[in-house]
Amino acid sequence: MKTLRLIGLCMASWVIVAITSTATTGLCSERPNILVAISDDQSFPHASAYGYEAIQTPAFDRVAARGVLFRNAFTPAPGCSPMRAAFLTGRYLWQIEEAGTHASSFPKKYDVYPRRLEEAGYFVGATGKAWGPGNWQASGRTRNPAGPSFSKKTAPAPAGIRNTDYAANFADFLAQRPAGQPFCFWYGGSEPHRSFKKGIGRAHGMDPSKVVVPSFLPDTPEIRDDILDYCFEVQWFDQHLGRMLVALEEAGELDNTLIVVTSDNGMAFPRAKANCYEYGIHMPLAVSWPDKVPPARTVDDLVNLIDLTATIYEASGVAPPTDHPPAGQSIMNVLTSTAQGVVDASRDAAFAGRERHSSSRYHSLGYPQRCIRTAQYLYICNFRPERWPAGTPRKYDKVRFAGDGTAEGKLGPDHGGYHDIDACPSLSYLITHRDDPAVSKFFHLAIDRRPAAELFDIQADPGCLTNLADDPDFAETRATLHQKLLTKLRQTHDPRVVAADGGEVWETYPRYSGLRWFPQPEWAQQHPERVPPQEWIEKKRPRQ
Repeated sequence: MKTLRLIGLCMASWVIVAITSTATTGLCSERPNILVAISDDQSFPHASAYGYEAIQTPAFDRVAARGVLFRNAFTPAPGCSPMRAAFLTGRYLWQIEEAGTHASSFPKKYDVYPRRLEEAGYFVGATGKAWGPGNWQASGRTRNPAGPSFSKKTAPAPAGIRNTDYAANFADFLAQRPAGQPFCFWYGGSEPHRSFKKGIGRAHGMDPSKVVVPSFLPDTPEIRDDILDYCFEVQWFDQHLGRMLVALEEAGELDNTLIVVTSDNGMAFPRAKANCYEYGIHMPLAVSWPDKVPPARTVDDLVNLIDLTATIYEASGVAPPTDHPPAGQSIMNVLTSTAQGVVDASRDAAFAGRERHSSSRYHSLGYPQRCIRTAQYLYICNFRPERWPAGTPRKYDKVRFAGDGTAEGKLGPDHGGYHDIDACPSLSYLITHRDDPAVSKFFHLAIDRRPAAELFDIQADPGCLTNLADDPDFAETRATLHQKLLTKLRQTHDPRVVAADGGEVWETYPRYSGLRWFPQPEWAQQHPERVPPQEWIEKKRPRQ
């Protein structure tokens, strides 16, 4: 009934507009502002609203208390730029070509919600990490797809933390907004992305004994401290969000702002970020809009973050693109309900995937995965199981310094070819102690080849340690989930499933950051449209 009343209110106040080619489906006289806050590399359940005692996130908790706390939200991709492109377009990564892989380009034909809202009369801006890493200019775009940048204001920050004063930049944005104009703002924190200042958690009075070490990592003081430092950076992101909420409140805009707080992908630890395991795809999510959304509810529906894109279109009254429409389904019915727990029983599965993350394999080959997550199970298809999931191993013949901003001594062997795992004390610990029987299994969980199919009972095994795919007792479950996943991939035209060559087009997309990609001559002649500009190649080519 609340949804029907909301629609009725909007219909009563619709106005006819013909300002641009981006038509609106109808504009409410009190169109909501949109604030999207995305942290960088934060897993569920790392927020105090979820009961995680090692961390305090009062701003996230405030949004949850004034709206809805989601316990089953999932990223469309466990990596930075593909997730952000998926979120901006509302489409799965396999539906957006180059933008679906890490650090590539972002085809202009895939429209994004900030641009469409701007054309419909919204004042648009972004601070911090927008879409990236990647090269949006290569596709003919004139600005970052997340919107015009408001990132000039800086403030002192600890080592390893970006010095952008996100909240001050948001205040600048609000000050520049024309009176009475609704806004759409993107807050992209660079935290808790690596690197962390070693010991910063303890230095700020945080308690390592409250850390819950995931089952895929050894429970050692070194690992606990690394997680504690990560928790500090989550809190850094949250305190900027808190200042933004205060700014909205002082401006009288808090109640009519749709606020989405989440992350792009999981924590930057072995077997989490850049993996389709639980700690790579399961995200924190809180959503509020006090004018329309009943407060203080916890929802267990399975939600994909691209569903939020569809929700933004519905809430704003702006029409989504028709040529490449969002694949997500609006959660407005869930938000405006008064129910808790499972609100919409049809939301019984979420889908995600990945392609290239780093360039840790020959010619920047990726590690293609697709997965389906239900309330109880996680099923993963590894399309190229012959490849190394974290990157091709190399000899441990180098010694590296701490990448934590302190350079306090050496951490041990270089992490070699494992560039799909962010360099960090936890990875260095696994490598250094790889021959220790108590640590060896964790090292191999992170870097060893994996079978084509993986199945986990998430309720019993959230760390994804026991693969049930070949267990006869789970044969029916595997078959059902496999068919449901393939059906979804076919319906959404995933090249990994529908292309005759198994989606080799994914291996042709240039990479514009990190360890560099350089086209081979024969391939460049066959695919001239995919070759980066020669000046870029010469600039980035390693010196001999």
